[in-house]
Amino acid sequence: MSPAKPAPVPSGPDSEAVQPGEARSSAIMAAGTLISRFLGFAKTWMLAAALGLGSTVNDTFINANNLPNLIFLLVAGGVFNAVLVPQIIKASKAPDRGADYISRLLTLAVLVLLVLTLLVTLLAPTVIQLTTQGYSPQQKALAVSFAFWCLPQIFFYGLYALLTQVLNAHGAFGPAMWAPIVNNVVAIAGLGMFIAIMGANAANPHTIDNWGSFQTFLVAGFSTIGVLTQTAVLLIPVFRLRLGLRPRFGWRGVGLGHAAKLSVWTLATAAVGQLAFLYVMRIATIPGAERLRLQEAGDPAASTMPGNAVLEVASQLYLLPHSIIALSLATVLFNRMTRASQDGDRAALRRALSHGLRTMAVATVFGALALFALAGPLGMFFSGDVRQDGVMLAQTLTILALSTPFMSANFMMSRVFYANEDARTPFFIQLVLAFVNVVAAFAIQFLPFDQIIFGIATLYTGGNILSVIVSAFFLRRLLGHLDGPRIASSYIRIGYAALGSALAGAVALWLLGSYNPDGFAWSTRIAALVTIVVVGPVMLAVYFLLLKIFRVTELQDLLQPLLGRLRRRAPAEPATTSRAEDGAQVRNVPERATVSVDTGLIPRISGEFDAASFRVGPDIREQDSFAYGRPTGPEGGYLPAEDVPSTALGGLGRGDVPLPGRRTYQGPAGHNPYFAFSRKKKK
Repeated sequence: MSPAKPAPVPSGPDSEAVQPGEARSSAIMAAGTLISRFLGFAKTWMLAAALGLGSTVNDTFINANNLPNLIFLLVAGGVFNAVLVPQIIKASKAPDRGADYISRLLTLAVLVLLVLTLLVTLLAPTVIQLTTQGYSPQQKALAVSFAFWCLPQIFFYGLYALLTQVLNAHGAFGPAMWAPIVNNVVAIAGLGMFIAIMGANAANPHTIDNWGSFQTFLVAGFSTIGVLTQTAVLLIPVFRLRLGLRPRFGWRGVGLGHAAKLSVWTLATAAVGQLAFLYVMRIATIPGAERLRLQEAGDPAASTMPGNAVLEVASQLYLLPHSIIALSLATVLFNRMTRASQDGDRAALRRALSHGLRTMAVATVFGALALFALAGPLGMFFSGDVRQDGVMLAQTLTILALSTPFMSANFMMSRVFYANEDARTPFFIQLVLAFVNVVAAFAIQFLPFDQIIFGIATLYTGGNILSVIVSAFFLRRLLGHLDGPRIASSYIRIGYAALGSALAGAVALWLLGSYNPDGFAWSTRIAALVTIVVVGPVMLAVYFLLLKIFRVTELQDLLQPLLGRLRRRAPAEPATTSRAEDGAQVRNVPERATVSVDTGLIPRISGEFDAASFRVGPDIREQDSFAYGRPTGPEGGYLPAEDVPSTALGGLGRGDVPLPGRRTYQGPAGHNPYFAFSRKKKK
């Protein structure tokens, strides 16, 4: 008897609910991200307490600590994601589980990363000169000192990305979720030692004049040690795979050159986005340099000059709803989009996009208005106990907060292009956005110094909105329409519920004195935290009530992973089962997801490196329960066989643009003629 074919997912409303495997994957990713973000905010709070949120030293460190992540993403990030990831996935299917091939890739990558890291670190003064503007010689010297400690992180970021792929390709997801948590713990320990030994900034102000090498080690040194530890943690589970990885040379015929040619659009997209962001970050360094000059002149206006540390913390806060909910949901739904695209089913692709946009809006719209309403207490909590710094952070956050839904919507929309094997359209979208952002940033530098950070925050907001408009233009050409009336209806009802929640929060904040400079919420950081803890649940309760009243059914889809865990009484199974029409059971395997290069200008988080940016595809070793019984690849994977022409729709009139690396040949282990496995050593 032939194996039973799973019944296709019906086209009604029920088909849009997140499937069990998708829900479980999304819940696991969100949980890991939540813990990591929580510790990341603890580190941010500690950094503000140690150095001060509005201090020149903090601005200088933030800039230097951002550089390793930005340089890695600019120079190597696109190559790792678009070229090496598909290669590792395919190599893991070989009889030796990719041991030989992965050994060669790791050897090559380690050598390249070592050379890149050494070169960039030696050129630290030049790197600082190119990425800052207006620094005095004294501030530039401090920035170079920070950079010498921070730039070696480039090597560990790259190795971490590769080890994550090796683990994910063999079904080990947990280590990559916990490794960033260890990183944050180490950095927090260093900051704790700084406060214990050198004192907090509020009681003992730390300036460039009284800064020393030991202080640099506690702040920047422990930041790098944290990234090193994050990478070292992954070595343990990699060794437990028993792949026999070891240094291997000889890379002719590996196929990276061909994969890079196929990935040229993806690589160009990454480069354009990072170059634009680096330029914006250069402009963001201007206020910090001006603040130092005002302080040296004894001008009290220095205390009202927000720098890039304020922008960094505000960016972390407004990214929170996106990173916890939207990123996880979009990553998981990418699998459904890929299947629909391979089937040539525009309607299913449109339904997946519509479902994703409406479901994530439940979290992101509320998150935007909650951040807007709670901007004051949040600003005071992360202020380093300086009220004026809290005010500047609150002002920046109010500008950024309302753009959160647009940023997440653009991320979801960009998944459609990559699921459709179209890497060209995202490049053109990124090119438009980069041009607008660079031109706007150039103009922003001529604003009054105390308005530059607010101008950049406005640029982020405008860029997020523009990215949705441009992406929608291209998506309409691809899909015909975007299910606009249904999406608009959901967003309007969700918006009403979130607005009612914000009004309830405003009343609670008024009762706690948040709108009075001498009120309870502005008295201390502990008082601000109490305000957040009290008002937040009030807003959430009102929001849930109004969602029920307005009959927002997407709430159930968003809560499904959590409710499923609460209702489960039996021990969790590694996979669930469903029944086809003839009663046969079909195994539903929790899926892996692929995240491609973002479009839009999304601020990177200082010292953070999210494994979700380098996550591999679905489990190719098991039957895909959503493949409707058709063979989806040589081993049952989610992509067609490598010699089968693509059935994806393509983009901008092209139907032959393959998913990066998909058609790169990967022969059986031990049979590549360029790898001298069987050659005997000469005596």
